[in-house]
Amino acid sequence: MNYSRLILVFGMLLSMSFSIAQTKPAEEKLSLNKGTIDNQFEFVIRRSNNYQEYKVVKKNWLYSLKAHTLDSLKAVHGQLANTEQIVANQAKEIDVLKTNLAETQNTLTATNEEKDSMALFGIQMSKTGYNLLMWSIIAGLLATLLFFIFKFNNSNAVTRNAKKQLAETEEEFEAHRKRALEREQKVMRRLQDEINKQKATS
Repeated sequence: MNYSRLILVFGMLLSMSFSIAQTKPAEEKLSLNKGTIDNQFEFVIRRSNNYQEYKVVKKNWLYSLKAHTLDSLKAVHGQLANTEQIVANQAKEIDVLKTNLAETQNTLTATNEEKDSMALFGIQMSKTGYNLLMWSIIAGLLATLLFFIFKFNNSNAVTRNAKKQLAETEEEFEAHRKRALEREQKVMRRLQDEINKQKATS
């Protein structure tokens, strides 16, 4: 029983030494605590020990990887919430501008139906001057409206991109979590089979 365990441990140490010796220069840049989530997963996959056709992953690596992934998801959620707030504020501003523009256009229509001489804020103006002033206001409101519509569309694009990145990160995390769980279950079953065999032969 003890000899078998010693042989198993010795074999795992040899496998670990061989994998470290064969590490490529590019792999040295990988880190569990730095870089992207994908690089951190790559670090865990490459640095994990080999046991037959399985990978033996340290639990503390899995916990660190889980924590980093959750931190990334939290950051994406925060960015998404900020972007949605900006979009909501700009949508309100656009609604106000649309309302102001409609009111101005209604005022202009009503004014055009009046006499050539009209009063604006108590000041008598010619119809030409009045129209020029009102159309200038409308042009300014339209320019402002177009600006906010442009900003609104840009914010929508940022929101869609953030949602897409969030979905991809969640899918990646779920896929890696399932694979890690399957590997751990296979290794545990394999180890249990070996223990049962050792008990049967002892």
